[in-house]
Amino acid sequence: MDYLVNLSLLAPNTEIDARMAKAGVTIRRPLAPEAQLVTEWVSERFGKGWASETAVALTRQPPTCFIATRAKRLVGFACHESIARGFFGPTGVDEEARGLGIGHALLLASLLDLRTMGYGYAIVGDVGPSAFYEKTVGAMPIPNSAPGVYAGMLDVQ
Repeated sequence: MDYLVNLSLLAPNTEIDARMAKAGVTIRRPLAPEAQLVTEWVSERFGKGWASETAVALTRQPPTCFIATRAKRLVGFACHESIARGFFGPTGVDEEARGLGIGHALLLASLLDLRTMGYGYAIVGDVGPSAFYEKTVGAMPIPNSAPGVYAGMLDVQ
């Protein structure tokens, strides 16, 4: 099921920014020379489908992808505008780095970027952990959205 987020209700979160700084995590857009490294990292940890969506996000200018780095290592990513306009995802955090708030920080970076692009609402496609999105950004389920834009998609895993 897809979820809807009202972007006008979001604001930068200084608490999550402080958590990232304390953990030594940087949230930023990847640079062009990092594109292959990022897509390979996503493919190894989350599968070919998400790597394909990430590749699309990396081709946009500026990229519609954010990465989380720690000690010069990639530990997370989040994309938007890759499968469809106004959509958030895919996103993932390395298992060893979970619990630090990196997913929250990446989600906010992407959603605030969508707002800057002029969107009033964002769609979180094919939500897995719905409670996280509901609590973190007030996301609401979109009735009759399953399977949404994913209907008829080939098995890419």
